[in-house]
Amino acid sequence: MCEWRLNRKQRSLPAGAEGTPGEIMTRVQQIGVAIGLAIVALLTMLRAGDPGIFKLIRGVTFDEYQRLVPRTFEPMPVRVIDIDETSLREFGQWPWPRDRMALLVDRLSEMGASAIAFDFIFAEPDRLSPRNVIREVAGVDPSLAEKLPDNDEIFARSIAGKPVVLGFGLSNEGHYRPPVKAGFAFKDESPVSAPPYLGASTPLRPQLEANAAGLGHISLNPGNPSPVVRAVPLFLTDGEQLYPSLAMEALRVAQGASTYVLSGAPDRAGIMTSAKIGDFVVPLTAAGELWLYVSPDRAERYISARQVLAAEGASPEIAAAINGSIVFVGTSAAGLQDIRVTALGENVPGVSLHAQAVEQILSGHFLSRPDWADGLEILVIAVLGCLLVVVTTFVSPAVALICGLMATAMALLASWLSFLYAGLLFDPLAPIVSGSIIHFAATSFKILVIDRERRAVRRAFGHYLSPSLLHRIEHTRDALRLGGDDRELTVMFVDVRNFTEISERLAPTDVVAFLNTLLDALSRHVVANEGTLDKFIGDSIMAFWNAPIDVADHQTKAVRAALAMRETLAELNAGDAFGFGPGQRVGIGIGIHTGLACVGNMGAKTRFNYSAVGDAVNVAARLESCCKEVGFDILISDSTARSVRGMALIEAGAIPLKGKSSRTQILAVVGDERVAASAEFSALVVTHQQLMQALLAHSKNTRKLIGAAKLRAAGVIDGLAEFYQRVSGRTDHFREANDRFEKSAAD
Repeated sequence: MCEWRLNRKQRSLPAGAEGTPGEIMTRVQQIGVAIGLAIVALLTMLRAGDPGIFKLIRGVTFDEYQRLVPRTFEPMPVRVIDIDETSLREFGQWPWPRDRMALLVDRLSEMGASAIAFDFIFAEPDRLSPRNVIREVAGVDPSLAEKLPDNDEIFARSIAGKPVVLGFGLSNEGHYRPPVKAGFAFKDESPVSAPPYLGASTPLRPQLEANAAGLGHISLNPGNPSPVVRAVPLFLTDGEQLYPSLAMEALRVAQGASTYVLSGAPDRAGIMTSAKIGDFVVPLTAAGELWLYVSPDRAERYISARQVLAAEGASPEIAAAINGSIVFVGTSAAGLQDIRVTALGENVPGVSLHAQAVEQILSGHFLSRPDWADGLEILVIAVLGCLLVVVTTFVSPAVALICGLMATAMALLASWLSFLYAGLLFDPLAPIVSGSIIHFAATSFKILVIDRERRAVRRAFGHYLSPSLLHRIEHTRDALRLGGDDRELTVMFVDVRNFTEISERLAPTDVVAFLNTLLDALSRHVVANEGTLDKFIGDSIMAFWNAPIDVADHQTKAVRAALAMRETLAELNAGDAFGFGPGQRVGIGIGIHTGLACVGNMGAKTRFNYSAVGDAVNVAARLESCCKEVGFDILISDSTARSVRGMALIEAGAIPLKGKSSRTQILAVVGDERVAASAEFSALVVTHQQLMQALLAHSKNTRKLIGAAKLRAAGVIDGLAEFYQRVSGRTDHFREANDRFEKSAAD
């Protein structure tokens, strides 16, 4: 007998899927690739747009690099004259009178400062000037004011001819722009439009503006909302003229240079690549900015203004530190609110960042973000994304994860090494984040498809296995291994009566259709009653209860499944579901036995079935074959009947089974609890007991009692007529059953 298998049409496929499994999988893969590439394109365009969040993440990444390896502080000819808290306590609150600023310039010049750059804006007249003070005194002759000294004039005379650079700030009002003290020469296309735009500036005092050796803007990050100063613009533009920063002017004046030589792109205007001033070439961003590579804030960088302005004069150490140095004058006093945040996370005076910019230029330790860095990062996102989509779709999520992790490690390593050895700034996070999103999306899609396929396979296997067996396979680590366990099972065999005759008069395809209809309708009751469908053997069904998981009251559930099969078959016959025509009925026989069996995976290591073997299986199979002899459709053994409560059962004798040394007592299942509680069945039981006694006594009243039993049975179930018709020929069966009953009662 060959094992019965469902045809292909009954296998469950994903909803809407048509074609072979290979075609379906190819179609799903194509959809996955299309979705993945769409996400890649979206992320690539998003990176090309470079929104603020990308810039923020990129800046934070570069900050972390500097924190890991900050620029080493080296003694440089750059100093900050700090108007600190001590200086303010010594000489009074800010602003100081400009005659004191003139004294500061004279002292620094005498000590040999190569450039003196003020990180202040001298826009208003000195209100502490004696001339201005006397003018505000009521009743004083105005001509007297002209005889008093003017601090602005004193300061202007002091800076004349000295290497002094004054700062100017940006203004939102007016149209004033300061004069430019240096010339500009361009290489390649003009970069005039590249730097940040200067709409207007705050006018300086005319005398100071005219006498200063240089003028530079003091803005560190104009238009940038970030509190962290990462890059400073070395130039500003009004569209026609460039304006240098305070740091650049200080460096120019210190060298005595007169011209900035700016390099642009060879084939595109509005891009700045570098600036040459004197002996130094400074790499710039396309917008004319210098990436600050800062060192930790050090006390050696600062000299208190109090030490320079001391009445007794500056110490030799101070004079030596200032000699030949570029000096920036600024303040670290908290009340003057010129505190900035560096990439190292330190709060420092703004003037120190001007000094650090010059230190960086002098040391030659630059950070650079090439113009093609954005293009490279966009290309990496596109290529990496496409690779991850293909690998995830056609290989496996695990391999894709490994590839993604390798790409992440390579991106981080390449970015870090570029920073460490070449000072190049490449953003590793944008490709990594984009790749992670792409991998997550592609993996999620594949998992959804796999889950859909798994559910489809589970539905398909549901035709072969019960949910309990599927659950065991899915949740038990060693479920799919050879071997078995001994446990009590209730085993059922179902067989079609006269199947040979039916198959002879039907075409093979019609036989298949007949079996599909019948076996599908009957087997679902096994699953519905927590049983395990073992196999289809031709026109037969083998099922069992209480494995692979424990089933409470498994004997009763097996009997309920048999009764449901009887009812379903009656409905199929009544509706001519098999197409045999009126009056043509299909019958089945069902045998049920409870006993010890070995249940587990059996077969070869590469192909096996979850099944049961043992004496209990053999008894159940032979009970089913006895249905023809007994003339009833559902027979159960006494071992099953002992655990079934409330069902309508009647004795069917004790029959010999092939291979068994003793007879097996059997019972016929008439109906469920409802039938058992009916008056008709109670009357039948009385008549049936009388008949059994008559058979044992060889009473002449036996035939009459058989007729009476048939009449009683007609009110209960039609199938008992044949059973009673064959009773008279089975007297020995009932005698053996009675002897066993009396023996067990005596024991």
